Amino acid sequence: MSTGILLSGGIDSIALAYWKRPRFAFTVDYGQVCAAAEIRASLAASKAIGLEHHVITSNCCASGSGDLANAAPLAIAPMPEWWPFRNQLLVTVAGMSALSLGVTHLISGSVASDSIHIDGSVDFYSNLDRLMSMQEGHLRVSAPAIDLTSAELVRKSGVPMEILCWAHSCHRSVWACGACRGCSKHYSVMEELGYAPY
Repeated sequence: MSTGILLSGGIDSIALAYWKRPRFAFTVDYGQVCAAAEIRASLAASKAIGLEHHVITSNCCASGSGDLANAAPLAIAPMPEWWPFRNQLLVTVAGMSALSLGVTHLISGSVASDSIHIDGSVDFYSNLDRLMSMQEGHLRVSAPAIDLTSAELVRKSGVPMEILCWAHSCHRSVWACGACRGCSKHYSVMEELGYAPY
């Protein structure tokens, strides 16, 4: 089985990459305002872990919503960073490249707290796996850390701080704004681990 990971460059995906050691890492620039920072973090982490890193560009900014699109969230958005069908988009776009490299299993760094969004839930990944695997290529999709908190994932992975320190979590900028939900999560996870960043 050849495995690839959706590597956003955040704490969760870097920790999962270190834990599971897939051969390939895929970072998708889908038009999010923090894309350059996510690519920078993912590339650094991939080099440190020894993954073959691929950047995929599929600009969907015009269809985005909320902090990640530098736009007002839609009225149906459960959180300010919500982007319609985002994880479905990422898995689909990464899956296209993954199949061409012989990848048979694509993993995502979603953790327990991501279930606040439907596309971060156990049911979502179960259904997405069925959808992707029934098509040509039979690509399997999973979220191995879906039942763990971010801190539990970091501890379980054993990822060293010199790799985890590359993580970029801000939803609004290529530098940490300190005010969005991504930055707040980053701070609280690092604090829980005993490494308060500021």
